[in-house]
Amino acid sequence: MASKTKSAFVCNDCGADYRKWQGQCSECNAWNTLSEVRLGPSSRGGVVLRPGFAGSVDSAVKTLSEIALDEIPRISSGTGELDLVLGGGFVPGSCVLLGGEPGAGKSTVLLQTLCTMADSNSALYVTGEESPQQVAMRAARLDLPTDKLEIMAETSVETVCAIAEQKRPKVLVIDSIQVMHLEEVASAPGSVSQVRESAAMLVRFAKQSGTVLIMVGHVTKDGSLAGPKVLEHMIDCSLMLEGSSDSHFRTLRSNKNRFGAVNELGVFAMTDKGLREVPNPSAIFLQRGEEVSSGSVVMVVWEGTRPLLVELQALVDDSHLGNPRRVTVGLDHNRLSMLLAVLHRHGGIMVGDQDVFVNVVGGVKVLETSADLALILSVISSFRDSPLPKDLVVFGEVGLAGEIRPVANGQERLREAAKHGFSRAIVPAANMPKQPIKGMTIVPVRRVTEALEALS
Repeated sequence: MASKTKSAFVCNDCGADYRKWQGQCSECNAWNTLSEVRLGPSSRGGVVLRPGFAGSVDSAVKTLSEIALDEIPRISSGTGELDLVLGGGFVPGSCVLLGGEPGAGKSTVLLQTLCTMADSNSALYVTGEESPQQVAMRAARLDLPTDKLEIMAETSVETVCAIAEQKRPKVLVIDSIQVMHLEEVASAPGSVSQVRESAAMLVRFAKQSGTVLIMVGHVTKDGSLAGPKVLEHMIDCSLMLEGSSDSHFRTLRSNKNRFGAVNELGVFAMTDKGLREVPNPSAIFLQRGEEVSSGSVVMVVWEGTRPLLVELQALVDDSHLGNPRRVTVGLDHNRLSMLLAVLHRHGGIMVGDQDVFVNVVGGVKVLETSADLALILSVISSFRDSPLPKDLVVFGEVGLAGEIRPVANGQERLREAAKHGFSRAIVPAANMPKQPIKGMTIVPVRRVTEALEALS
């Protein structure tokens, strides 16, 4: 007697499954995200054990002292910025997920990397969205070496794993995971169950064979990775390639990395010959004009394992509306409102009837709190129409009581600023270096009022 086909309802955002349909997911509280998934016929036989997911299929129990601690050699990608984001290169047996907007350059950066790595390491490029002719035309347009890279057009995961078992490539690229499918899963490609099961089988193969697996993932309208959230739990490294269509700069940021620093930032420039790395990103973001304008200040943010100099601009203007506007680009909107309240309460400067616009030059998104002091000083500079010195650099966190709190890696930030020719700095008192930095005057401040006095 044929067994009955089972079905479940899976959330498209977080991957939680339920026996019955419901309007709201109980895990992520999202509405109308549940979709029906056919699980196939249920087996009433014995227990079926899947092969080992983490690489080893034996069930031997060991202590931590018995495990060999030999360093696994990393495989260099041939690009310094990509190696920096990865933590030093690709780790054999690791799984990397590369996401980004359409047209950001995901396929381009992978094609460039694989053509470079194919000279010393065998590589297999599996394309499911483009034909091999299209990929070859792109490689020819970019003047890439194409005599070593192997390519295959396939969307079946079983076929890909069978061919990869024969070829044994060092690097395997799947472009993209949303078009791959398994025969045993009844749903359409790109659905929650297909993406989850296809990725699980590919990751299992990579762990057991020691192959570097790179998967390309598309993003939704809100910028999150399409498919279940559990995809990020399977992989070792999650990279996001960001960049607007009107800018030729692309930023590669690591959201998850088991073998390196998280939130590491790599900068690339899009040219007619593909993506070129930018070894000194601070020089790009500091392309300031000769004329000193009010509301502009340079701050030092910490991205991953290195400092980055970014220009911050603020514009304060008379408001003609009942509710003055607060617009931020590259910063947290709520952070701006909070700092304006601190400036009024502890600094005695009222901008409640003014429109305030804040912009981070270069399209960089500042996620840390070290930009608080620079934001306050740029707002004051624009409000008073008093330009700040061109050789001034500022960083520091501002508390609700008006105090200036220290930030991490203060001395490294100051050395980076001194290297780029800045001769004056306003920093928290706790970040004052013990040894003076040659050619730089550092002004320590403890409260917002002291920072305002330092400007006069």
